Amino acid sequence: MRASILICICFLLGFMTSANAVEINYAAHWVYKDVILVKRHADMDSMALLVSEAAEITLVEDDFFTGDVLSFPLIPQRANRDVREAYTSMLPEFSTVRFERVLADDEIKRLLTSQLVLVQYGKRGEVVQISYVQIARLLDELYTRGIDDADEVDNYGATISDQQVHFRLWAPTAKNVSVLVFDENKEALVDAFLSMQFDSHSGVWHASGPASLQQKFYQYQLNVFHPATQRFEQLTVTDPYSLSLSTNSVYSQVVDLDDEKTKPAGWDRQAVEMLDHPEDGVLYELHIRDFSASDLSLSNPKFRGKYSAFSERDSFGIQHLQRLREAGLTHIHLLPAFDIGTVNEDASEVIFLSDTLERVCTLSSELEFCRAEYDKTLSLQSYLEALPRNSGGVQAIIETIRDKDPYNWGYDPFHYTVPEGSYALNPDGISRIVEFRSMVKAIHAMGFRVVMDVVYNHTHAARLHKNSVLDKVVPNYYYRLNPLSGDIEQSTCCDNTATEHRMMTKLMVDSLVVWARDYKIDGFRFDLMGHQPKASMLEAYEAVSAVDEDNYFYGEGWNFGEVANNRLFVQASQRELAGTEIGTFTDRMRDALRGGTPFDEADDIRKGQGVINGLYVFPNELQGAEQREKTAYLLSMDQVRLGLAGNLANFPLQNYKGERTLGRYVPYGGVGAGYALDPADTVNYVSKHDNQTLWDNNQYRLPFNMSSDDRVRVQNLALAYAIFSQGVPFIHMGSELLRSKSFLRDSYDYGDWFNAVDFSKQSNNYNRGLPPAVKDQANWPLILQVLEKNEGRDHVSPEQIHFASRVFTDWLKIRSTSRLFRLTNEEQIVSRVSFLNMGPQQVPGLIAMKINDELAGEDLDGAVSSIIVLFNNSLEHIQFSYRDAQDYSLHPVQVVGADKLILEASATSAGFFVPRLSAVVFVKP
Repeated sequence: MRASILICICFLLGFMTSANAVEINYAAHWVYKDVILVKRHADMDSMALLVSEAAEITLVEDDFFTGDVLSFPLIPQRANRDVREAYTSMLPEFSTVRFERVLADDEIKRLLTSQLVLVQYGKRGEVVQISYVQIARLLDELYTRGIDDADEVDNYGATISDQQVHFRLWAPTAKNVSVLVFDENKEALVDAFLSMQFDSHSGVWHASGPASLQQKFYQYQLNVFHPATQRFEQLTVTDPYSLSLSTNSVYSQVVDLDDEKTKPAGWDRQAVEMLDHPEDGVLYELHIRDFSASDLSLSNPKFRGKYSAFSERDSFGIQHLQRLREAGLTHIHLLPAFDIGTVNEDASEVIFLSDTLERVCTLSSELEFCRAEYDKTLSLQSYLEALPRNSGGVQAIIETIRDKDPYNWGYDPFHYTVPEGSYALNPDGISRIVEFRSMVKAIHAMGFRVVMDVVYNHTHAARLHKNSVLDKVVPNYYYRLNPLSGDIEQSTCCDNTATEHRMMTKLMVDSLVVWARDYKIDGFRFDLMGHQPKASMLEAYEAVSAVDEDNYFYGEGWNFGEVANNRLFVQASQRELAGTEIGTFTDRMRDALRGGTPFDEADDIRKGQGVINGLYVFPNELQGAEQREKTAYLLSMDQVRLGLAGNLANFPLQNYKGERTLGRYVPYGGVGAGYALDPADTVNYVSKHDNQTLWDNNQYRLPFNMSSDDRVRVQNLALAYAIFSQGVPFIHMGSELLRSKSFLRDSYDYGDWFNAVDFSKQSNNYNRGLPPAVKDQANWPLILQVLEKNEGRDHVSPEQIHFASRVFTDWLKIRSTSRLFRLTNEEQIVSRVSFLNMGPQQVPGLIAMKINDELAGEDLDGAVSSIIVLFNNSLEHIQFSYRDAQDYSLHPVQVVGADKLILEASATSAGFFVPRLSAVVFVKP
């Protein structure tokens, strides 16, 4: 027996009340070697940490059982400064306790491989509270705070050097770990078992094998205590640092990303377009499958929805991208393309719209039509086309098959650093790597830079789920647990990762460096970035910049959930990232233009008109009292002006009341609208993959009697705001083609039917059936009303789609012609950008932005001395008085542009004449 006290079952049971009287939770946090934070029970008289090396502490029905356990008495202590600063959010609800005796590091590390339970006793010795122990912060303290320990290891996973393959896995709580090795057929090799050795300093398990293991498949086998079952588990798992995978990610693969076999021809010689400043970029968000799944012009139909579609030379999609590039588009933003857990990579088990009904019924026999007589040769696409559009028939089928179709946005991380297999012609092994790199090379060859959407804030699965990886390797470490219940927080949607834990940040940073260095990814968009620490994002930015100096980071800096308001750490949120040149999406101008909020339903959607779709200037039938409308409208106009000025906190402007103010004081949802300190802090958009498309959003809100042509003009005008704003413009693929998802609010898993994009410009995918009931049933009555009362005016022709596309390219050309649309710091914007038509007497419907290049000092645009952009959001032409207007002329691009109504615009001594629903750019030489 060691110095601890060995106690037996009879002691505990003799003083237990019924289990119903005992509180059970996860409210014990071992955070430093000598500090445990615990939520004290009101009747607590003493407490102890119980340790079972055989996991023999169990709670069954009304009884608390233990076998042989070690008991470490705990005594209260006052929280020191480090504890108070690090755990402010938990104090004073939690108390600080310490061990009666000092425990050595090696002893603590050994205890952490066991079952840990903190028990509180009442005055009679009865158990009053049982707390399972959270240990993530202690693992950081023990294994990442020293020199040359876990976070200094730079070669996790399977690496190749010195004619050997080395396997390294950080699993400090595991009892033992082995490597299982398989051939290309996934059969175990003769010498298939490599026993790994443990380094107690770093917590790393290591094994080496011969160089012949290259391109062999492998798994790890661990024996580890898992809190999900409160027992030791023998687990087989893939590598968190996987660089290649088998089909459906069952096995990791040993691969060297510098091996020529993993590269397409010319990979190392490709040229990448350089940008001088982040503000020179225009981002175009696309989903890999959406880009080509509906493209009938591909040279091989097997390329639809695949990486290979980007290597085509003359498809409709490629032609469209080339035109956009020539006009000034700079970045292709790929929705998640890392390995995800929600699409079956085995095509033989997947339902496609092109499949015959016979094959569909073989894979999904629960479909209603499969139980009746049907034409077995008819395609699912044709069957859906024939169904009524004003019923729920289409969506019911899509809902039924969505777990078996090839579609998902991809915000379901399985392995962070391997390309997704469902987009590859061959998802098994290195082929997916070659195909992904071929896509990147082809996009670069068109002159674009490539952005990748990344999701380090959550994973698809945790605990002992089939697709769980991280939580099997170091249980309860990589995830953010509720401090009381121990449940994994799910405010993101899924199992929230804990980037505040050192090795989760390291995993993120190491992964990003691989994508930037080995896949030549030029920028990263971070999903729910506000759920991660600012410090982690800055560390990642520095590491990526070291291998790609002009890489651009941006993401969602939303402030919500258990981390909100810097509760757990300083977040990577909109306000906190100001001045870092890590961009955040700005919801200020988005909401002011689109109207309402992304969460509105039913009539609240229609009531919520925005600047672009009629607020005050052409109200629909649900608008309320005029003064309330006007006040909301005027505030929204101020928010839009601020957005055009980069949403700067320090931008000076006159508000709608006539007061001089700064951007930080313009109201938005209870906070100040302006938060940026540099234009690169701001990503400007009116539509992206989330929520209804811009087209659908507008149809919800526009007056029923608006003409089809005017609806197209509204769409064009909305995109002009994003393009002509200071900061970084962001465009949702297909917005320039009037893209619709048939009102679907959240199309993340609803297949090619609702997510289709037609680059032949024959259809915008509108009114393809009611959207899925799961997401939008509350909106069906409004949708049916809109479709009926619009009387077809919300439908567009191929000519109108072509027109919208050409107008958008004009916007791009105008932006790319002048540095004045791409100012690079706060001082430039504050000194050069101003607004006309402000204050309480402003002309309704008009925003007038002036960008001045007549200042002493740097001449940013040698061709012009001033630009005035006039946005007419109303249905009437506007004559706007301005002294010296005659010195200006219509921008040369618009003189020969697609929109002939713009030719009616004029600049005379009387002022500017601005046609209805138009953005007009005037330039002064």
